Amino acid sequence: MPAPAHRITAIDTFDIRFPTSRELDGSDAMNPDPDYSAAYVILRTGPADGASGGADDGPEGHGFAFTIGRGNDVQVAAIRALAPHLMDRDVAELCDDPGALYRELTGDSQLRWLGPEKGVMHMAIGAVINAVWDLAAKRQGKPLWRLLAEAEPEWLVAQADLSYLGDVLTADQALDLLRRGREGAAERSALLRERGYPGYTTSPGWLGYSDDKLTRLAKEALADGFTQIKLKVGADLADDVRRMRAARAAVGPDVRIAIDANQRWEVPEAIAWTGALAEFSPYWIEEPTSPDDVLGHAAIRRGVAPVKVATGEHAQNRVIFKQLLQAEAIDVLQLDAARVGGVNENLAILLLAARFGVPVCPHAGGVGLCELVQHLAMFDYVALSGSTEDRMLEYVNHLHEHFLDPVRIRAGHYVAPDRPGFSAAIRPESIDRYRYPDGAFWAEDLANQGGVAE
Repeated sequence: MPAPAHRITAIDTFDIRFPTSRELDGSDAMNPDPDYSAAYVILRTGPADGASGGADDGPEGHGFAFTIGRGNDVQVAAIRALAPHLMDRDVAELCDDPGALYRELTGDSQLRWLGPEKGVMHMAIGAVINAVWDLAAKRQGKPLWRLLAEAEPEWLVAQADLSYLGDVLTADQALDLLRRGREGAAERSALLRERGYPGYTTSPGWLGYSDDKLTRLAKEALADGFTQIKLKVGADLADDVRRMRAARAAVGPDVRIAIDANQRWEVPEAIAWTGALAEFSPYWIEEPTSPDDVLGHAAIRRGVAPVKVATGEHAQNRVIFKQLLQAEAIDVLQLDAARVGGVNENLAILLLAARFGVPVCPHAGGVGLCELVQHLAMFDYVALSGSTEDRMLEYVNHLHEHFLDPVRIRAGHYVAPDRPGFSAAIRPESIDRYRYPDGAFWAEDLANQGGVAE
């Protein structure tokens, strides 16, 4: 008998917060006390005939938007607002063409009025779209990177959101890039599974860490096989000079040290501050100013060379990336798996980077961002750019234990996932413990504070 048709039977949302601020994990010049958090969504599926709860229930799709705590209040509400677009939808149709749902959500005039294609609503769309891709990969029995890498170029072009990009990237040009990317893809896929994808680590460099902790973690990073670390900067120049001196002494002259200002500076300040740190040979300066300031980034790039300029984790959509590339404002493109509208828009961003020949070093860390973005980086290597030269994927060593398919690092490289899906599923026991405000951890914490939630 043929397998029963399935539909979306429920859309469950959760506000999940981890108390990372207690140890200053994630602290930087703009965000001194982040509690890494996920506005989390699960797409439940079941037989189209209405029966559920049995062996015929289908796989679940998991996705999330990343925040640093209280932002979950509005982010979860935004995801819930999208539920009517998904309830009772045919699962096979959704998974065969996630782009159709993406276009429906980004084209909804009521939702576009809140953006368009930026901010809380767009991130909510990204969470839902990523959950659909997770579901699609599970149905195919493949990790997402393999689903994308093995897909026909024509189908991938139809999935990528190329709107507003036609002056620099047409559908025909995108198709040509993907067809060329398939040459040697099987060999690169095998090499990826053997060696993994190169990573770098931010774990030593949080702004709230002491110099002793920075030094210890930097040396541990070298021992773990990483050839690049990253330090947060931008709060106090004298502190940054001291911390960079300590980091350089710990890792020696040959290990790259990237620096990250998290949008802290005015344009002239960024040039001067980076110049003051030049004696320590920083590899790139990340997010030196407002993520929306395309021309400011271009001026900084001219002013700090040969230090590279990297940005993208807060770029609100593909159009900002297009302009950054057009203006020759960045040397390194840092896409984020949960900032824009999900896989469909990130396909377009990867195609833009390939078109302009700019390396992609994705933003990760956070909660679950490493798990998600590894799939995009690995697809890019196998079936688009075909290279890992000057391409590294950020790694931060915390919160992975909460995921059913956590990232694995071996000799400074991400091990290619082999479990079907997008690696987005959080363990049920972690949801129960860190759900806000009624999970076990937060209920006890709030009771100790007198029962008042922030």
